Amino acid sequence: MDEIQKNLLEQVAGLHEMPAGAYNIRANGQSVERSTTAHIDIVTKNDRQGIDIVIKPGTKKESVHIPVVLSQSGLTEMVYNDFYVGDDCDVTIVAGCGIHNSGDSDSRHDGIHSFYIGKNSHVKYVEKHYGSGDGKGERIMNPETKVEVGENSFMEMETVQIKGVDSTKRLTSARLADGARIIVTEKLMTHGNQFAETSFQVELDGAGSSANIISRSVARDDSRQVFYSRINGNNRCKGHSECDGIIMDRARISAIPEITAADLDAELIHEAAIGKIAGDQLTKLMTLGLTEEEAEAQIVNGFLK
Repeated sequence: MDEIQKNLLEQVAGLHEMPAGAYNIRANGQSVERSTTAHIDIVTKNDRQGIDIVIKPGTKKESVHIPVVLSQSGLTEMVYNDFYVGDDCDVTIVAGCGIHNSGDSDSRHDGIHSFYIGKNSHVKYVEKHYGSGDGKGERIMNPETKVEVGENSFMEMETVQIKGVDSTKRLTSARLADGARIIVTEKLMTHGNQFAETSFQVELDGAGSSANIISRSVARDDSRQVFYSRINGNNRCKGHSECDGIIMDRARISAIPEITAADLDAELIHEAAIGKIAGDQLTKLMTLGLTEEEAEAQIVNGFLK
């Protein structure tokens, strides 16, 4: 891998070198590095681009890294990755995509990640998106995540996009069985003329299931953001959706939460707030010696931390 690809890899997966455990690293449409373990197997699909990640029952304290990097201008790809997590597992999965585009043609990565999680398991999933390059071509990413959470299992999702992605549509859907839980934390920043659309849809089918969807976003310059959140309570369950946005300059943010209860014991809450940086916050930091620009940066970084 060249230096540009290594930098992208560090940005989206925090990797300075090949990680311990299982991994599959994809660069410019090809798998370039792969490792498996006794408990985690990675198999190339035969019918389409993508891989199957099979995590055996009882696997504990292991990780899987599957980052994608693109440094070739004009490259477009669609990848399908399926995760099969057995019963009684505790694993961390790190994904993400980095695009460096210094050319005039658009570069685009679309990916569908499907999770099939067994019973009594804990899965932490981290996904980061990052763009760089000074070309006129856009950096486009459209990730879709589908999750089926088994009985008494817990799924943690952390999604981050804070730089360089010109256009993205992010779709996450989840279906939960009895006693299953999911927590999703999104951090998003757009600037320039960037556009980002995020959509969450959760089906709380199981008795005692729960979902907590939290989004923190900052829109600057002339960028636009749209946030959709739909939680359907189909049994005795708890669901919570929260979207907080900071709007700056000439940006636009839309937050569209929706909750539907189909059971007497479904407890559902949604919250949405959009506003500018408070003047007293800026004043306080500026009295400490920061410029207005530095004060804004401190507030934004703290908000997205």
